Amino acid sequence: MYGLRHGYEDRWAGGRRWHRHGGGFGWGGRDGMGGGEMMRAGRMLAQGDLRLIALALIAEQPRHGYEIIKVLEEKTEGWYSPSPGIVYPTLTYLEEAGYVTASAEGSKRLYTITEEGRSYLAENQDFVDAVLDRLSAVGARIARARRRHEERQDERDAPAVSPLVRAALVNLRDVAAKRLEGDADAEPKIVDILARAAAELKRI
Repeated sequence: MYGLRHGYEDRWAGGRRWHRHGGGFGWGGRDGMGGGEMMRAGRMLAQGDLRLIALALIAEQPRHGYEIIKVLEEKTEGWYSPSPGIVYPTLTYLEEAGYVTASAEGSKRLYTITEEGRSYLAENQDFVDAVLDRLSAVGARIARARRRHEERQDERDAPAVSPLVRAALVNLRDVAAKRLEGDADAEPKIVDILARAAAELKRI
């Protein structure tokens, strides 16, 4: 496993391209999700690497195989979703190695980390943290690109207004977004202010 772990780091540093599952946004081109860093992100997790990542997710809380797939999918905003044909053999390996135990829940199996598994995970924690951080960074970048794409689409679909009104609307959106960044609890107040502003406009 030591060799697998370091092999992964070599592959990542080597700049091989990741293959993304699913539709929607691609790297580069019209969707604006490209850039050298994204194209150099590496490749999908090899089986040995996925063993460690799956073990880390199970260490957070007992999980089913499907949950592991969904967590990775959500963490990367749908960019990486390992297939059941990869995940379930990985879980079988972890169980046979004594790193997790499995209990039946109907037709599902719930996996729980063992003390041996925690010890093994601790030996590789720096590597696991680095990969999870990179996956989260990829997901954050995809989310930002998706928002930009949706904003451009909204601008194309919006009714024509004068440049002055458009600038005022953009400023309003930016101020509201910045206010939310500083205080998530401000959302109800912002919604109320915008609703009252819309009502005032209707009375003009």
